[in-house]
Amino acid sequence: MQSKTLMLDQSTDEKTQVKPRLTRPQRIIKRCIDVVFSSIALILLAPLLLLIAIAIKLDSKGPVIYKQTRIGKDGRKFTFYKFRSMYEGADKMRQQLEHLNEASGPIFKIKNDPRITRVGRFIRKTSLDELPQFFNVLKGEMSIVGPRPPLPCEVEKYTPYQRQRLSVVPGLTCLWQISGRSNIGFDRWVELDLEYIRKQSLWLDFVIILKTIPAVLKGTGAH
Repeated sequence: MQSKTLMLDQSTDEKTQVKPRLTRPQRIIKRCIDVVFSSIALILLAPLLLLIAIAIKLDSKGPVIYKQTRIGKDGRKFTFYKFRSMYEGADKMRQQLEHLNEASGPIFKIKNDPRITRVGRFIRKTSLDELPQFFNVLKGEMSIVGPRPPLPCEVEKYTPYQRQRLSVVPGLTCLWQISGRSNIGFDRWVELDLEYIRKQSLWLDFVIILKTIPAVLKGTGAH
């Protein structure tokens, strides 16, 4: 039986080791904020969620919600939700498109990905495809703020230093999200995540949430 947890390498040099800063009371407060924020967001955005679902269904065949295995805190696997933005069967086409990969490191990104649908291109540009992840937040698999959850195949290529980004609960938004997203190379992405973990605080979360709004509206780095 396949393990639901990816074992993290403990050989990271102490000088480069990054440890989460939040105390237990702070983690409890952060979790309460996540639950309240996500609940209110899902209620207020319900009409928009319905419209997006209808648009996806009319645009192309396939499920409205795309489910994918991602890696969370301490290497735990969970089912990640997004609005489907690609044609059905897009995952099977990835190997054929590997030579077009424009991203550095273990991640895979193509600016003009041919697998993306018409509606998909719009909801990705506006980050509306990420809204179902509020359900992941309610389930405790994600937080509002935290490093973006990677794919298992990406984590397998991580160095011990890079794996430290898995030491906290992944999130909907993060420093990477407000700093250019796909315009940033993977090494810089990791550094931003580790910087967040080093400086993590409830105030920093609040600042990131506020800065996420204009970043999403501008669509900078969204593919």
